[in-house]
Amino acid sequence: MKIVYCGSSAFGIPCLEAIKSSRHELAHVITQPAQKAGRGQTIRPTTVALWAEANNYACSEAESINSPYIIDLMRSIKPDLFVVIAFGQKIGQEFIKIAKYEAINVHASLLPSYRGAAPITWALINGDTHSGITIITLADKMDAGFMLASASLEIASDDNAQTLHDKLALLSPQTLLETIEKIENGTAVYEKQDEAKVTIARKLTKEDGFIDWNCPAEKIAGKVRGLWPWPGVKTEYIIGHTGKCLQITIAEAVAVADDCDCPRVIGKFDKNMNVICGQGALKILRLKPANSHLMNVADFENGRCSGPDDLFMNIESSNA
Repeated sequence: MKIVYCGSSAFGIPCLEAIKSSRHELAHVITQPAQKAGRGQTIRPTTVALWAEANNYACSEAESINSPYIIDLMRSIKPDLFVVIAFGQKIGQEFIKIAKYEAINVHASLLPSYRGAAPITWALINGDTHSGITIITLADKMDAGFMLASASLEIASDDNAQTLHDKLALLSPQTLLETIEKIENGTAVYEKQDEAKVTIARKLTKEDGFIDWNCPAEKIAGKVRGLWPWPGVKTEYIIGHTGKCLQITIAEAVAVADDCDCPRVIGKFDKNMNVICGQGALKILRLKPANSHLMNVADFENGRCSGPDDLFMNIESSNA
């Protein structure tokens, strides 16, 4: 089968490798244009563009995948199937219908749960114990196409957004290739999603990364896992003996029972140097102070002589 791949992020690289190693022909790659990134704002191609160059595949960086130029290019290639993974643009029906078998997408959730931009993050924030991938057709409504296949895995207690992303990326290729085979031989089953069970994984905002210490520790720990390594969960830290305030990003933490004298003061350390939350306490394991490097919490506490008068505070939007 002649396949055109549409994608931009590292999530799809294992699937690209699988297509490359299969009997199918990877006829072309379409990705987003190179963009400025990093502190130096250097122009960087997408991960997929770099992969295509390294593996000698023709690649188009499309400002708009629905442009007449790309449409004409696809008509000249005459693909059998479009495989779309984390591409980053809405793909129109004129484009989709160029391919004999149209287009399929690998989505990083067990649909109909978590349609949208951030399914991995919201699964972790919500404390889910399982996740997976679903292969669907492309529809006008986001992630609402027919389901062709899925694969699931258990979320480990120490998974964060990066580790779960990598596990789901590696889970995808076998299911994708099996689905392509079924499409080609006519045995694929197109299952409609149950609209009553749809949940949305909306795009993150800056405010999603702010801790509310009045929340239960379990909820805060889930947010830490879901937002690491990007954009990270942030809080303000007041050093009691100096009054100095600094912003820190919490990279790893677990919820524990608090051990403190009454009354409980939210944001203070308990007897075990865990942060008192609305319910329970947060045991911080790793953090990154602003303009500093990632470090173990013991190194942070020792370097700042942390003590019982220190306080963790919510960040106000105007101070971010």
